[in-house]
Amino acid sequence: MRGALEPSEYKHVALGLIFLKYISEAFQAKHDELAQDEFADPEDPEEYLAENVFWVPEVARWSHIQPNARSENIGKIIDDAMEAIEAEPTNETLKGVLPKNYARPTLDKTMLGELVDLFSNIKMHDSADRARDLLGRVYEYFISGFASAEGKRGGEFFTPRSVVRTLVEMLEPYQGRVYDPCCGSGGMFIQSEKFIEDHGGNPLNLSVYGQEINHTTWRLAKMNLAVHGIDAAIEWDSAGSFHKDAHSGLKADYILANPPFNISDWGGDRLVEDDRWQYGPPPKGNANFAWIQHIIHHLAPRGHAGVVLANGSMSSQTSGEGEIRKRLIEEDRVDCMVAMPGQLFYSTQIPVCLWILSRDKSANGFRDRRGEVLFIDARSMGHMVDRVRREFSGDDIEDIAGTYRRWRAKPETLEEKGWEAYADEPGFCKSETLETIRKFDHVLTPGRYVGAADLVDDGVSFEEKFAALSSNLIEQLEEADSLSREIKKLLAGTVSNV
Repeated sequence: MRGALEPSEYKHVALGLIFLKYISEAFQAKHDELAQDEFADPEDPEEYLAENVFWVPEVARWSHIQPNARSENIGKIIDDAMEAIEAEPTNETLKGVLPKNYARPTLDKTMLGELVDLFSNIKMHDSADRARDLLGRVYEYFISGFASAEGKRGGEFFTPRSVVRTLVEMLEPYQGRVYDPCCGSGGMFIQSEKFIEDHGGNPLNLSVYGQEINHTTWRLAKMNLAVHGIDAAIEWDSAGSFHKDAHSGLKADYILANPPFNISDWGGDRLVEDDRWQYGPPPKGNANFAWIQHIIHHLAPRGHAGVVLANGSMSSQTSGEGEIRKRLIEEDRVDCMVAMPGQLFYSTQIPVCLWILSRDKSANGFRDRRGEVLFIDARSMGHMVDRVRREFSGDDIEDIAGTYRRWRAKPETLEEKGWEAYADEPGFCKSETLETIRKFDHVLTPGRYVGAADLVDDGVSFEEKFAALSSNLIEQLEEADSLSREIKKLLAGTVSNV
């Protein structure tokens, strides 16, 4: 596919087929089960609703598509399958979501048939839970790969797993309403559900709400959530969350978001008197503090939020941003700031930061941290997975999230869980008071507060180190003089020959 199509096109070809293969296998497994029950009708769509299995019409079943893989009409056969699935009344959540352009002339039908054969050899369904987990990982792998191939545009629909997992592990969304106003392909929701499952909770205790401005990305999110079995209220509107808030009355317990960085054309001039700007009107040329205030507006009285923003948001004083940040700090909305390393994103190489926001720092059984902010400097963490991109290991994520959890935990919680009490760590973390933050003009850059890491004493005295360095420097200077003399001789000989 790479030779004939752009990544932005072939991701829909592959992801659509993966989705079709999965729901067909899930349907067939349930169909076979119902066929063994004399009181059930395997051709009744209602039989599948209770099991959260999509009804797949006969023309859309893989058993119909696979034998036609080498047909010249395979593109139309797949398009007809997608349309039939969407047309089924019980599949209302998929309406307008599935890709239906496999018959287009630019898509090589031989290649498409080979792709169908390839997916036919992969069994995605032995049990519902394992199949869903497998497909979810396959789907995430493909989205990640396509984001990498698309570079900057890939960042519009995919937030790196390192960043998402860090936010989720910090906020611990066990139950309640979780919201993302710019949800991309839905990664925040999927990691939230996975977090609950990994910790023995019930994903049904989480209600999911989101909005996406890009229709193509919205379709990716709907498919992604469907294959993970997540029932979510994900809305699309071309005006976006600022201008047509699809969940205007929502007060969420958790908000996780990776808004587009530093966008200047967000239409702020049309929202000057908006009720969401409680901490001051955001600048018309940068939406960073519009996103923060939109998110706080949607937080429940005891809600917490995690937001990814460009580093400039921590220190900028232009266009009123410094005043907005000051009010956020003085009204105790900032809980924790994390400085992240560069090269985590496909869309930009610049380092970013995490804002952890809170409506009430003494709520939900946590230690009363009113009047304090935790600063974490994680800029040196992570490892390079290729020439241009960095990732966090599980230990890296636990170091960051665990520090935040211990900082918030009450003494009895620390004892119950066997955790060590929080302590400042020079060069990495520091719990600071509002009084000190005021002295730094309400700048929230962690590096200003955490200080330098303690150096490990190697047992060598300063005098010995200085003597060794001096000796080494003298040797290098002598060698430089020798090389300079040799170069002058060569140049003199060249000139005389001319």
